[in-house]
Amino acid sequence: MNQQAIFAPIFVMFLLTLTVWIYMYARRIPFIIQNNFPPEKMRPLEFARISPPSVSNPSDNLKNLFELPVLFYALGNYLFITSQVDRFYMLLAWIFAGFRILHSLVHCTINRILLRFYLYLTAAVALWLMILRAGWQYLGSA
Repeated sequence: MNQQAIFAPIFVMFLLTLTVWIYMYARRIPFIIQNNFPPEKMRPLEFARISPPSVSNPSDNLKNLFELPVLFYALGNYLFITSQVDRFYMLLAWIFAGFRILHSLVHCTINRILLRFYLYLTAAVALWLMILRAGWQYLGSA
């Protein structure tokens, strides 16, 4: 299998992060301008407290994209470097990326908590399966 194929879902995740980052500012800047906030209200905790969910949820989602996805990026690079990319890893990588996209869509828009949780859980299980399999393979070759 083409080992570089693992970078496709990784770059999709990069694009998702960029999209959420842009969306966050598209929601945040008009809110700041519309309400003419003084600098003292712009401190992170104060701003989070006074922001409506339509402004704070994209920010929260962006933070979330620097949690489990970081493990995904590291694992993808590990799989590439060790030439272990196969169809099963690719399936799980696309499940991870696809469900992270769905999770971000829900989080940044309708924010239905239970739906968001199941989307997150599906992505997380795919990632943990990838990690456990890679660890198992590593320990088996050591």
